[in-house]
Amino acid sequence: MGSIHRSELEGAVREGILDARQADQLVAFLSGGAAAPAPAGPRFAFVHVLYYLGGMIAIGAMSLFMTLGWNSLGGWGGFVTAIIYAVLALALTHWFLERRQLEIPAGIMATLAVVMVPLAIFAAQVALGYWGADKPYRDYHVFIDWRWIMMEFGTLAIGAVLLWRYRFPFMLMPLAVTLWYMSMDLVPFLLGKERVYDWEIRKLISLWFGLAMTLVAFWVDLRSRFSRDYAFWLYLFGVLTFWGGLSLMDSGSEWGKLAYCGINVAMILVGAVLGRRVFAVFGGLGVAGYLGYLSHRVFKDSLVFPFALSLVGLAIIALGVLWQRREAQWAASLRRFVPGPLRELIEARR
Repeated sequence: MGSIHRSELEGAVREGILDARQADQLVAFLSGGAAAPAPAGPRFAFVHVLYYLGGMIAIGAMSLFMTLGWNSLGGWGGFVTAIIYAVLALALTHWFLERRQLEIPAGIMATLAVVMVPLAIFAAQVALGYWGADKPYRDYHVFIDWRWIMMEFGTLAIGAVLLWRYRFPFMLMPLAVTLWYMSMDLVPFLLGKERVYDWEIRKLISLWFGLAMTLVAFWVDLRSRFSRDYAFWLYLFGVLTFWGGLSLMDSGSEWGKLAYCGINVAMILVGAVLGRRVFAVFGGLGVAGYLGYLSHRVFKDSLVFPFALSLVGLAIIALGVLWQRREAQWAASLRRFVPGPLRELIEARR
């Protein structure tokens, strides 16, 4: 059989008969060359547990577990110490990456450098009289205050530069946490500190900020569909912020509560399509909460409700069995209506 060109298989890829990787391998095989071996999947070994455990302890020591003893260094002393820590973390990043070819500890060290940014800004602010001398840094992780916004913007700016330089997905963790904090601190920043306990506005801002963050995560996912997973942490905190604001809102009526359940069902479906469990986890919690509400309020003394609910559960299981049997056929049919980049993302994340 003669050689075949990759372009001749584009129709089969569009129809879902082959995915892009299978088409490439088929071209290589028919051309007489050996197909490139598929890269090994991600492996989480015990040494990785040690890497992340040590890294999270170091990160926690410079953030969540910071004590008042840090204030004894003074404002400029704390600022210089934070800068030295960040420079040391970046030096270790280079050493792990270039000398040892160890990407995981290199990524953890780069992340530690990002974590030092808000601490350095806080110490500089203390030195300039922005905070009181006895203001503990760990309040940043506990209390809502519009004055944290300067630290958050600085962390996002410098963190984005470091991410552009090193491109480790784990570095997005402190940036995603910073965006989550910002969604809470925006209320007093935009509306005044007297509105900090206006929970209706807070829930509304959380809802829309989380939705925007989730859409940014989806955009990042599309852009990085052929490379590393840069969207994980953005999805996690985006969905958490969106779902938290949504779940705390007063639905107002039974129809509103039913709509809340529908949104959570849609989240489960989105999670299944994109291969993102975070949607399924929070969506499942929302559906379970709605069913719990029905059992305790609407159908409190109903004999029929448990039986009807069990039948619904069995029907969903039956649908799962049917889907498993015809997944290839149905998925190929559905992919015809999906834009090309999204189809490639789904294939890449499967």
